Amino acid sequence: MQALAALCFLVLAHLPHLRGDVVGSFQDVPQCLDFFHKGTVPKWGEATPGAARLCQRFHNSYHFATLYDTHHRIAVYSAYRFQTSNGGGREKRWFVEPQLVDLSWGADMKDGYWLGQDHPGVYLGERQALNEDYTHSGYDRGHLNPNGHHPVPSRNATFTLTNVVPQNPKLNQNAWRIYESQLTDLFNARCAQAYVLVGAIPSTDNWIVKNNVKRVNIPDYLWNAYCCLDNNGRPIHSGGATALNTEQNRVDRRTLADLKRFLSQYTNSPEGELFLNNCEA
Repeated sequence: MQALAALCFLVLAHLPHLRGDVVGSFQDVPQCLDFFHKGTVPKWGEATPGAARLCQRFHNSYHFATLYDTHHRIAVYSAYRFQTSNGGGREKRWFVEPQLVDLSWGADMKDGYWLGQDHPGVYLGERQALNEDYTHSGYDRGHLNPNGHHPVPSRNATFTLTNVVPQNPKLNQNAWRIYESQLTDLFNARCAQAYVLVGAIPSTDNWIVKNNVKRVNIPDYLWNAYCCLDNNGRPIHSGGATALNTEQNRVDRRTLADLKRFLSQYTNSPEGELFLNNCEA
């Protein structure tokens, strides 16, 4: 009887991993593949030590996908499909991922404050950034998947700390914001569908430090890649950009081929394609 009880415990303990928000593979949740062009997950970043795959779930629905670096406590990238925004304002809460604390917890992202109230004495930040890490840090909570590329409720779901990185305020509020707005115009004018990846390149040793503890890595670069499709699902346009995460406040536009060469400088693993067939028909 004890052996049977132990077996049941092990099975139940692993069920949230299979059905929930934190998954062993993005392919474990078919809805999560909808955020990648033709369901093809890029190889970029898959060898990151301690990487967690998050099918970002809010109000019991999936809204985008994030490959999350639990060591640096920033995303490797977020993947999403552009949606025309209908406004709705900015979310006032900042969410965290419960299953990065305990796989048996719920799969929906939760307000970090109230999750802490529900689990007093449990430290939530071992494998992810917390809101207080950014407070008085001098850095913005810079969205990778921007809220302005979605209507409500996907817009709300972007306000999870697993989708932000420490971003230089001047860059975040000026050149990068303008670039995101230009993409909005491009996608609305030319694309029946647009698939987007936005990522960060961690720094060697530049961190937000709290109480003498290195809490959140401050990335050296942000990068963006997109693939536009026509009404028949055929690729018609692609591109990307990089930005040094400093007050230089400049975004450099790149082709996908140029972006691939840029990213190859920061990995010892094959970087592969960001989109199926490099977003070519």
